[in-house]
Amino acid sequence: QGIVIRNDSERSAELRSHGIEPIQLRFGGPLDCVTGHRLTRAINRFKPDILLSWMNRATQFCPVGEHIFAARLGGYYKLENYRRCDYLVGNTKDICDYLVREGWPRSRTWYLPNFVDETLAPPVPRASLDTPENAPLLLALGRLHKNKAFDVLLEALARLPKAYLWLAGAGPLRRALEAQAENLGIADRVRFLGWRSDIPALFASCNILICPSRHEPLGNVIIEAWAQGRPLVATEAKGPTALVKDGETGLLVPIDDAPKLAAAIARILSEVDLAEALVTQGRVAYETNFTETAVVSGYMDFFERITA
Repeated sequence: QGIVIRNDSERSAELRSHGIEPIQLRFGGPLDCVTGHRLTRAINRFKPDILLSWMNRATQFCPVGEHIFAARLGGYYKLENYRRCDYLVGNTKDICDYLVREGWPRSRTWYLPNFVDETLAPPVPRASLDTPENAPLLLALGRLHKNKAFDVLLEALARLPKAYLWLAGAGPLRRALEAQAENLGIADRVRFLGWRSDIPALFASCNILICPSRHEPLGNVIIEAWAQGRPLVATEAKGPTALVKDGETGLLVPIDDAPKLAAAIARILSEVDLAEALVTQGRVAYETNFTETAVVSGYMDFFERITA
């Protein structure tokens, strides 16, 4: 196989460690006149049976040719960027249904979910982030953007006087969220961690994973919580609703409802049997559908079927 990626030294090093030498290109905006030519040259040289693109920009740069052209979508994107494709892959069933509603043939639509790294790691020492060892610790991950609704999570935290929050992610709302935490009187219990790559270690440190999103097509953090053995609370956004069986593999609450979010968190913290049951059933859901083995097998089956 051949891989072309946007310039990324860390990802390139990871691929090389597995014996794959990636081609790195800019994948810039409308003024990028180089990526398309270099990508086409690389594809013509490699002569793939299947060309699989990820997301809008990569798909726009990819040429048609003798190869089968498939694209993977992780959101509800406009199909105008995908009309040249032969097949579309959605990473949720709801995205696949959306593609069909938008006019894409069901026979050329495939559902293939994401998998996550289930590697366990030693916890981040709580003392390193000035967090008491015995405090209930919430973990939230994601870009600091309106869609992620971390503002609602801060409001919920204000209703949980003993809990602490580690918020891992970067984005345009950091200053606004820091100011909100100050105004709510909870700044001493919130740790803004910035962008982190040690996700398994963060999970090992926390008690509960929180996914408070307003808009979430999938919700990888939910699958990560299942893999890492942590109970979770999520909102009824499309992705979490499709993944989580409320009361079995996690707790679901309405979007933008801080009181109910706080109540669900408090329930898990106070009901040990519930927390353990959520972890157990979450692990079953993970092992059934979202392991690396299961997802890679699904992709291999997809490749074999479209080239048969």
